[in-house]
Amino acid sequence: MSAGVGAGRYAPSPSGDLHVGNLRTALLAWCFARTSGRQFLMRIEDLDRARDAGSADRQLADLEQLGLDWDGDPVLQSRLGGDHASALAQLEAAGLVYECTCSRADILAAPSAPHAPPGAYPGTCRDRSDTERELARERIAPRRPALRLRVPDGVSAPSFDDLLMGRVGGAIDDFVLRRGDGVVAYNLAVVVDDASMGIDQIVRGDDLASSTPRQIVLQRLLKLPSPPEVEYAHVPLVLGQSGARLAKRDGAVTLNDLRAEGVTADRVRSVLAQSLNLAGAGEVVTAHQMLQRFDPAQLPRSAWTWASAENLATS
Repeated sequence: MSAGVGAGRYAPSPSGDLHVGNLRTALLAWCFARTSGRQFLMRIEDLDRARDAGSADRQLADLEQLGLDWDGDPVLQSRLGGDHASALAQLEAAGLVYECTCSRADILAAPSAPHAPPGAYPGTCRDRSDTERELARERIAPRRPALRLRVPDGVSAPSFDDLLMGRVGGAIDDFVLRRGDGVVAYNLAVVVDDASMGIDQIVRGDDLASSTPRQIVLQRLLKLPSPPEVEYAHVPLVLGQSGARLAKRDGAVTLNDLRAEGVTADRVRSVLAQSLNLAGAGEVVTAHQMLQRFDPAQLPRSAWTWASAENLATS
């Protein structure tokens, strides 16, 4: 990447075909990057092999059908393991990592600190002695301990300015850095990967906004770029007819399924553009036209409900 040129990105997990909620977020990430003079990069988050359905190629093909392009070849997260290990070693050397043998049930059953959010880690394993850690390892064998961040005393949850949500805060606890199965946790991987790829604009669903303070803490501990050098835009989710977050259970919600129902990729893009105030009712627009009309100030701030494929095909 050229010096001085920032980048945005889209980073899907290859756990299945992208549904229209995923595609809408990808369109937004692309528009934000291209209209701000940034490169647009693609990263396939394939660390979790248990969730890898081998759908990365289909996902990229769907994005191309919508008119998206990106700079360079897609980056496979699984090839960035050296960066993850180096970051973890840096935190360990600073005394900021400890083993945790708690299960989710253990955490939920433990008394939480006053004012802590539900599910916050209560610090059960934080101050164990060497002997206590060894006994805990034996109790969970053959399962391995997870590794947690020891948030330094005096570090509070940072707030940040979001391009769509305004000032956003959140809670932090001693969160997981590496799971018991050896897979690097999302919060560590995304921080390291974005920094190594030169990402300075992160556009993603607003369900991830509450994770951002944790990631900012990691950015600062690892001496990586953080706000205001890095900007965030957390976009509203797409809902199904039931009012819940859109999912495959909502019927034809992927490009492949919609095509079988008579709905073209051009139609899907145009409906998504309309939902973003980038097209009029029934208007067919290209991705290039979306860029020409893109204005973050005019984007909706609330969730959007996806219509049925039948309605799209006949309207």
